[in-house]
Amino acid sequence: MSLSNGPKKLVRALAEIGFIMLLFYTNLLMGQFTHSHYAERGPGLMPAIYDVITPMNLVIGLVGALIGYFVIELFRKYL
Repeated sequence: MSLSNGPKKLVRALAEIGFIMLLFYTNLLMGQFTHSHYAERGPGLMPAIYDVITPMNLVIGLVGALIGYFVIELFRKYL
């Protein structure tokens, strides 16, 4: 499958932003999981996920991912 230059950039940007979001949510989930002691007292991972997946966290994650993407692109152009 061959993509022209425009769609390649879009797919690459979405992949990088998605990866940054994955790192954000992984970090957030691990912090919530250990802070609330879900690991020690039974209910497990699902309540921690429920506490982490919120609209505000999504906005924060997207803003951080977009800033991170543009900073990485500036470094790419500089180097």
